[in-house]
Amino acid sequence: MPKWLETAVFYEIYPQSYYDTNGDGIGDLQGIIEKLPYVKSLGCNALWLNPCYDSPFMDAGYDVRNHKQVAERYGTNEDMKRLLDAAHELGIKVLLDLVPGHTSDTHPWFQEAKKAAKSEYSNRYIFTNCVWDAPAEYRLMCGICERDGNYLVNYFSSQPALNYGFAEIEHPDWQLPADHPDAKATAEAMKDIIRFWLDMGADGFRVDMADSLVKNDKDKKATAKIWRDVRDMLDKDYPEAAFVAEWCYPERAIMDGGFHMDFYLDHYGNGYSKLFRYLDKDGVNHAFFHKSGKGDITEFLDEYVPAYNLTKDTGYISFMTNNHDMPRATHYMDKETIKLSHAMIFTMPGVPFLYYGDELGMRYQKELVSKEGGFSRTGSRTPMQWDSSANMGFSTADKDKLYLPVDAQEGAPTVENQKDDPDSIYRVVTDIIALRHKLPQLGNGSDFEVVYAEKEKYPFVYRRGDYVIFVNPSDKDETIPFSEDIKETVYTIGKVEFTGEKATVCASSFTIVRTK
Repeated sequence: MPKWLETAVFYEIYPQSYYDTNGDGIGDLQGIIEKLPYVKSLGCNALWLNPCYDSPFMDAGYDVRNHKQVAERYGTNEDMKRLLDAAHELGIKVLLDLVPGHTSDTHPWFQEAKKAAKSEYSNRYIFTNCVWDAPAEYRLMCGICERDGNYLVNYFSSQPALNYGFAEIEHPDWQLPADHPDAKATAEAMKDIIRFWLDMGADGFRVDMADSLVKNDKDKKATAKIWRDVRDMLDKDYPEAAFVAEWCYPERAIMDGGFHMDFYLDHYGNGYSKLFRYLDKDGVNHAFFHKSGKGDITEFLDEYVPAYNLTKDTGYISFMTNNHDMPRATHYMDKETIKLSHAMIFTMPGVPFLYYGDELGMRYQKELVSKEGGFSRTGSRTPMQWDSSANMGFSTADKDKLYLPVDAQEGAPTVENQKDDPDSIYRVVTDIIALRHKLPQLGNGSDFEVVYAEKEKYPFVYRRGDYVIFVNPSDKDETIPFSEDIKETVYTIGKVEFTGEKATVCASSFTIVRTK
């Protein structure tokens, strides 16, 4: 386990939307380099960069055309090396984004694979043996290639699925077992890409759709075996490199696959959803973090606590404020509730991730037309809001040349107008992250214990070592039994009143106290 993960706090940057230094309307690597001191000022000591590789950008870079080349619009490989070096000088680690499940249909591998002539790439992707063979249970693109056969895609038509084999063979004439030499060759090709960027100085990878490699793999054992082999390589050759899975199944990702971290993702109806953004079929908000008080913290805990207990000695479950695939929190919560939710995220165990702009409360721009395959995700990918200058300081380009529009609403938050505002989301985020670094018992690997959590009731109270944390996002004061001695109040939004053997946790409040 990389030692630096014990204190890591990540900041996710969507590169095309962060800071543009050459005036073309698209963020670039030089822009990230120039803003590294800002990242450090937040208290973040690690970065996750969304894909920066050469791509036709049909899916915003998750359709890779050349895994070993930075996209021209972001800069060069030399710029990436400069970014890694500059980050390291500031004590900031950098994870790149690995997209192992598919490539662009313009990738040289695929250009060879779709030819009729046999080559070393003929089985790099999944093709049926005949254009008339198109089983309905598979997402196949038909009648496109010179080669007689149809190819499997993971989702978009421009993203042919790489061939890691099948755990269960249903069509033996075209499905390879996962231990077939050609399936193994795909895994080796991905390991070669991993080594390329780690050798340049990257500190690891976030892995896109980490559970999607081997097909018909119901229990994901065959997929986990591939990642366990990658972990063995890391432990031997790159022991300080860290990998975080987009899996949302800690038992499989961490225990079986060997990932150091697994994201707690927003899947409708799961624990994360019930905690932060659960709307019922009638659009009524039943998330725990909502002033209506209709949430149920136990629905989150029933899922989270067993996973935490299983993996706490082996890896980290990573909470995130948001990411590039989800509507921003502003779509579900008001400003005060966002403060409370962020405060909880940065006082929970695991390695936390802050999405760019969430420290400001940037708006989810639902009204935007899809860009580069973003669709409903587009509104969470808008330019970073730096100041009151043109284009909110993101770019000097003309407004109509921007990658996406900046938020034109009056009073939109910027770094400039938030950083000195004591009532801002920015202040809560930076204060809580600073506390997390100052007090190790609030950190990534310290113990976690539920103190008070009742079905369909508020507040939620939990312990991290000597510290007890009270959070009540509802609009009503709630009184609960609590008899521990309070040594000091460490941090508070709103207040908690202690009387005798009871605690009244006021509406819309978050409080940390020391009891030992």
